[in-house]
Amino acid sequence: MLKLSKIYNFAKNSGMQIQENLVRIKQQIPENVNLVAVSKTKPNEDILEAYAGGQRAFGENKAQEIISKQPELPADIQWHFIGHLQRNKVKYIVPFVHLIHSVDSARLLREINKEAAKINRITDCLLQFHIATEETKFGLDMQEAAEILTSDDFVRMNHINIRGVMGMATFTEDQERVKNEFNKLVSIFKYMKTSFFKEADSFSIISGGMSGDYPLAIEAGCNMIRVGSDIFGERVY
Repeated sequence: MLKLSKIYNFAKNSGMQIQENLVRIKQQIPENVNLVAVSKTKPNEDILEAYAGGQRAFGENKAQEIISKQPELPADIQWHFIGHLQRNKVKYIVPFVHLIHSVDSARLLREINKEAAKINRITDCLLQFHIATEETKFGLDMQEAAEILTSDDFVRMNHINIRGVMGMATFTEDQERVKNEFNKLVSIFKYMKTSFFKEADSFSIISGGMSGDYPLAIEAGCNMIRVGSDIFGERVY
């Protein structure tokens, strides 16, 4: 069994590593790129270490986990929901979530608007597009997005604010394929901007790139990245 002093030193060193990782990543990315630290499966202690290093935006992909963490951690944390969101969980996260990255259907958007209206809050969202060759990835195609944005239903949604787009590239070693997929996401953003959000200055976010591919996402033009293991180490399940 480890002595308490060894456990303390391990935790201290782990915290220092988290902050060092944050500094390294922030030095590597352009100033216009926003970093979301993906804290899913990580304990509150790790999040607090990143917080102490100046990080404020954290991403979670499960409603139950983000709901349990939010009351236990500093109030000025910006919580990003980055996973597939079930409609019956929307009401639990709408009161505090900073940005929902993963709107992939009209039904989900309606549910977010409905729950936000109940508390008179406007919830910021991204439209998630399917850019990968993997069929398991969620996301809209261009036709589905256009149908949502031109619908009478969308016009009546006064409690959501579409801030931009999100996409997940294929998990592959083929960097050319990944780069092409991020290029596709940026092209989708530009089309959406000119076609539906030309007058909306707030429509400005392109969320793409994770620990394994965020340099390629930035190179393509993404301005928000979601990085987990490069900050906190490998996930614990």
